[in-house]
Amino acid sequence: MIWGLFATLAGSAWARTALRYGVTAIAILLFLLALRRSGERAGRLAEQLETMEKMHNAQRWMLDAAARRPRSRDDLAERLRDGRF
Repeated sequence: MIWGLFATLAGSAWARTALRYGVTAIAILLFLLALRRSGERAGRLAEQLETMEKMHNAQRWMLDAAARRPRSRDDLAERLRDGRF
């Protein structure tokens, strides 16, 4: 019964045109949804990259500070006497 109704509707020109536009609209909608999802994913990845860059900069700053520290108490005393600390 349903197939008979479908066959009757598919046989008319206006039904084929409506079906064509409906399928096109659904395809465009699915494309836009996929595009939105990929945009959200790209945003999350960009945020993760920014966070990692901040973390690496902080670690690099700490390593640079550790590399410039006085090696012994005598080095510290020498720096304090020279005013280079």
